[in-house]
Amino acid sequence: MIAQDLEQTKDISPDVIFPPSDLYSDEPPVETELHLRQIILLLQCLEWLWKDRNDFYAAGNLTIYYSPNQKKNENLRGPDFFVVLGTERKTRKSWVVWDEDGKYPNVIIEILSPSTANSDRVTKKELYQNTFRTPDYFWFDPYTLEFVGFHLVDNKYQPLEPNEKGYLWSEQLGLYLGVHEGLLRYFTPQGELVPRPEETATAADERAAAANERAELEAQRAAAADKRAKRLAAKLRELNIDPEKI
Repeated sequence: MIAQDLEQTKDISPDVIFPPSDLYSDEPPVETELHLRQIILLLQCLEWLWKDRNDFYAAGNLTIYYSPNQKKNENLRGPDFFVVLGTERKTRKSWVVWDEDGKYPNVIIEILSPSTANSDRVTKKELYQNTFRTPDYFWFDPYTLEFVGFHLVDNKYQPLEPNEKGYLWSEQLGLYLGVHEGLLRYFTPQGELVPRPEETATAADERAAAANERAELEAQRAAAADKRAKRLAAKLRELNIDPEKI
């Protein structure tokens, strides 16, 4: 598909002036606060988990420009959340395929709403399968908790089978995706919840508090043992027994 697009681009007149690839996103606002929170959650957790990596780009509600003619007013789509692997981790105004070595997202997640559900299940699915060739595609409804995923096999999306916990495996991310407390979250291959940054800080605080409590308890036990030893030594001296010689 990319080769075909590039071939079409070669046929364009040399007099055509392409717009700058530094294009602004052209996406409408998200439908609800819950949709916004879900997108932010997916972004924050992945960026926190991969904080030491610089070979990916993740964004939400951002326009992808993919016109073979390199036109900003044709062939554009804005997934609710997507991840591109093998690229530079930097801030972008949009994702411009022809300026990103022809790269399309490796993972796309759409957050369903009454106005977009049919498009997400049919139109966008076909686009991501046939044009984007995105390996992993998921959709999630934050109100009904409908959660479905697909993996590209021989150029066709095949439904992903959930594990015993209802999680779906993303081969591209190397993570599970699953519903936790009404929101879509990441899980490690071992099934552990990938935390938010603040959850990590809270867990660290809790571990520190538990360690301090254990240290204090040990100190109390040591003090009590020392007190008992001193009482015993005093009693032995009353009996004319030197405790140091026992």
